[in-house]
Order: sequence, then structure tokens, then C-alpha cells
Amino acid sequence: MYFDELEHGMTVDTAPAIIKKEKMMDFARDYDNIPLHTDEEYAQNTPFGQLIASGVMSFMSVWAKYLEVDFFGKELLAGKSTKIEWLKPVYADDMLTGKATITNLVKRSAKNGLVELSIDVYNQNGELVLKDVTEAIVKCKTTYKD
Repeated sequence: MYFDELEHGMTVDTAPAIIKKEKMMDFARDYDNIPLHTDEEYAQNTPFGQLIASGVMSFMSVWAKYLEVDFFGKELLAGKSTKIEWLKPVYADDMLTGKATITNLVKRSAKNGLVELSIDVYNQNGELVLKDVTEAIVKCKTTYKD
């Protein structure tokens, strides 16, 4: 969707993302190799009582589902930034869903605009586990023709 077609407050819900233990541990070994994510015995002695998923993996699992229904499609030029805030732990077999909302639109030029997208991620109990704010640069329709 072109920048000109987007509206403040537009929302989309993501399909569920299931956090599988094996995938959770593989991701942690490759990208976030700390005992809280990879060592079950260690994790039992933490306030969480068990392994928790890497925060980045938790977000990326929902982001992948968002991309299946994203607002921008082929009109996305580039990402600009992202900020993730982790609020609650995510465990193996948790089911995460996201609600993506356009929270700001700023036209940068005749060619593109900056879109702020906020994604709230909930677990299967309806608890907010993380919040993300991503900025993306999106084409304007008046400049680019199909």
C-alpha cells in the first residue's frame, strides 16, 4: 500500500506464532547464547523457573506473521528503525499474537513518507509481553506508478 493510502490508526492482527522449544533454543545458541535461554538446569534457579525465549526471537516470530499481512507490501522502500520493549517472559509453547497499528505518518518528500508502526504482542493468556515501534519508509503513489 502506498504512503498516500495509509491512515493513522489502521490496524491489522497477526496469525498466532507458536514458540517451539527446539527452535527457541537453536535461535538462542546462534544469536543470544546465555544460560537463561539455553541451560535448563540454570534456568530452573532463576526467577522464571524455566527457560525463556530470547526477546529478539519472540519479536521476530510475530514480525514474520506480520509480514504475511503487512500494510506496505511492494511499496516498502526501507526500514528506518525499531525499538522493542520486553514486558513479560515468553516460554516454550507460548502462542504469541500481534496487533499492528499505524501510529504516525510523516510525508518526507514527493517520493516517500515515514510510517510509524506500533506492534503490541500478547501471549495466549492475553498478557502484553512486548511492544515494538518500527519506522519504515514507504513510496508515495503520486510519484511511482504501477
